[in-house]
Amino acid sequence: MSQGVEFNRLMLEMRSMQMEAMAKQQPVAEAPQPGAPSFADMLGQAVGKVNETQQASTQLATAFEMGQKGVDITDVMIASQKASVSFQAMTQVRNKLVQAYQDIMQMPV
Repeated sequence: MSQGVEFNRLMLEMRSMQMEAMAKQQPVAEAPQPGAPSFADMLGQAVGKVNETQQASTQLATAFEMGQKGVDITDVMIASQKASVSFQAMTQVRNKLVQAYQDIMQMPV
């Protein structure tokens, strides 16, 4: 599979995830629906996906280094970049959460 095709597929996946997230957004005034996942659950799932992506990247790189057949360097590099991008995105989310917490704590009561 060429790098351009893989990149386009990755971009389509990211756009579909963004559209799903936007579709799930609800007005702030509504009470949480019973059975809806909590923020902590969603954050835990996101961290789990980042971890899975990093582990898959590491396993693919190890397989390539060991000379296993069927493991291409382009696949290794793409997996590495996916892991890097997902980790950077998670870091940015964490930074935004910390900043929001600090802003709330600095508000006068």
